[in-house]
Amino acid sequence: MAPNVSCLLLAVLFSAGCKVITSSDQMCAEKEANKVYNCEYLGLREIPDTLPNTTEVLEFSFNFLPTIQNTTFSRLINLTFLDLTRCQINWLHEDTFQSHHQLSTIVLTGNPLIFMAETSLNGPKSLKHLFLTQTGISDLEFIPVHNLENLESLHLGSNHITSIKLPTNFPTQNLKILDFQNNAIHYLTRKDIDSLKPATNLSLNLNGNDIKGIESGAFHSKIFQNLNFGGTFDVSVILKGLQNSTIQSLWLGTFEDYEDQDISSAMLQGLCEMSVESINLQKHHFSDFSSTTFQCFTQLQELDLTATHLKALPSGIKGMNSLKKLVLNVNNFDQLCQINAASFPSLTHLYIKGNMKKLDLGAGCLERLENLQKLDLSHNDIEASDCCNLQLKNLPHLQCLNLSYNEPLGLQSQAFKESPQLEVLDLAFTHLHVNVPQSPFQNLHLLQVLNLSHCLLDTSNQRLLAGLPDLRHLNLRGNRFQDGSIPKTNLLQTVGSLEILILASCDLLSIDQQAFHSLEKIHLVDLSHNNLTGDSIAALSHLKGIYLNLAANNIHIVSPYVLPILSQQSTINLSHNPLDCTCSNIRFLTWFKENIHKLEGLEETVCANPPPLKGVKLSDVKLSCGITAVGIFFLIVFLFLLIILFTFLVKYLLRWKYQHF
Repeated sequence: MAPNVSCLLLAVLFSAGCKVITSSDQMCAEKEANKVYNCEYLGLREIPDTLPNTTEVLEFSFNFLPTIQNTTFSRLINLTFLDLTRCQINWLHEDTFQSHHQLSTIVLTGNPLIFMAETSLNGPKSLKHLFLTQTGISDLEFIPVHNLENLESLHLGSNHITSIKLPTNFPTQNLKILDFQNNAIHYLTRKDIDSLKPATNLSLNLNGNDIKGIESGAFHSKIFQNLNFGGTFDVSVILKGLQNSTIQSLWLGTFEDYEDQDISSAMLQGLCEMSVESINLQKHHFSDFSSTTFQCFTQLQELDLTATHLKALPSGIKGMNSLKKLVLNVNNFDQLCQINAASFPSLTHLYIKGNMKKLDLGAGCLERLENLQKLDLSHNDIEASDCCNLQLKNLPHLQCLNLSYNEPLGLQSQAFKESPQLEVLDLAFTHLHVNVPQSPFQNLHLLQVLNLSHCLLDTSNQRLLAGLPDLRHLNLRGNRFQDGSIPKTNLLQTVGSLEILILASCDLLSIDQQAFHSLEKIHLVDLSHNNLTGDSIAALSHLKGIYLNLAANNIHIVSPYVLPILSQQSTINLSHNPLDCTCSNIRFLTWFKENIHKLEGLEETVCANPPPLKGVKLSDVKLSCGITAVGIFFLIVFLFLLIILFTFLVKYLLRWKYQHF
């Protein structure tokens, strides 16, 4: 009984007073001190007084400002970006932004505009980006043209516009992007296109308008950076209307919620009468697919045939020597050789991703593509017991290879010997069988990025990563280590050039203090989503100035001896840990507040203990750890009782001694 009473007495003696500092007011979130603020979804009807006059970027979406006047934002004269999305704005009065000379972007998306005064956009000296998406505009005359001389992008999507003809005095000399997607535009005339002068290399987005006709000669001698006619039912109408034009990128694809549209070879003849570098035909269906389908593609540099139901590319395709990039994602090939790669000898980029059937890599199917630099074969259910030299034969200039999200691959020694120039290799979510003690990557002396996440690797193989002298980014997420621990000698000792190391979700319980000592160049370590305790931080003692992610671990107490290690890092994330907010952790809690500028994920860095503080942000907790007034009283009582007990004990011993001697 006595020990229990003593413990209770000491608990009261050293009781801690705790206080949560919170604010009941809805405050704008500060993203960058005195400059960037987010006031979204706060139901505000005016600009809060708490916003400093120095604010430059203001996100004010989903509030309530039915009328904007020249006094609404008058004190925020340094604004460069203003987002007023869905603030129920109806009226923009005269000289609304007269004092905002530096304002370059205004976002009015989703506001039911009824009136914009002619001078409502006056003031900014270099207004470059104006968003009027979903504002109910049906006539371009509604837009005030004053002070738009420097405008570079105008976004008018999802309105009720039927003609792209700009007002006569609309300044277009600096216009680069004109977005009319999802309106009611069905016909384009010469006057429509002529109104875009003197804009050059313009990107014009007419996606989702289903153009039914283009006046002959409307695009004659016109030059465009990008033309988007996505969702147009009859592609031949577009190609015929674009005769004698020059276009860098032409988008003619359709979408998931549209019925697949048939394209015949005859419909593509219009391509012979224009100059185009890149074309997208995604989700169309070719009714008579043959080598003649490509006869007007000879000047193309990029071709996207995503989801066009292809089972093979025809043999005998001629004149495609200029093609640099070919996208064949989401098709129905059985074997890689069915793309007849020899027809495209100049390819540098090839994408065959998400094939609808299990893809067999075959042998040497790409050997004629000696100039290939990037190859994406991810999400194809590829399976091979011995990969990848035979399959990727004669690709000496390959720099980037993606084989992620495939079936098991067996890797032998120097598995990528045919591609010694590789700089990026992605094998994520592909079960790798390394059948030799040597590294399958040992000839890749230029490799900089290696993604081995969720590959079920044998991490006990200390030679697995040998021969990678220039490796800078290594992702081992989701791979397990024996007994949940990274020992002193491990597979990381051969990659001393690493700058970024990801060991998230590896079920780690501990890390030896010498485990990372070979990593002298590291500047980011991600150890999130493991089961590490605060003591594991000691393994990072030699690292300085790094980004350290310890989110979602099992850290309760952070011992004082590891605080100097945390202090020498640049950014730390301790969110989603079961942190103790009692006096046993007071040194860490004090350090936390003193170093809050280094911490990331503050909103999710909360207390787990004691129960009254569970879920409270660490930054809002104030502990008083010491002897309280009640504690002093009990201390006096305790000492008094201790003296009495000692006195009786001395008397008892003296009496016992007297009786026995």
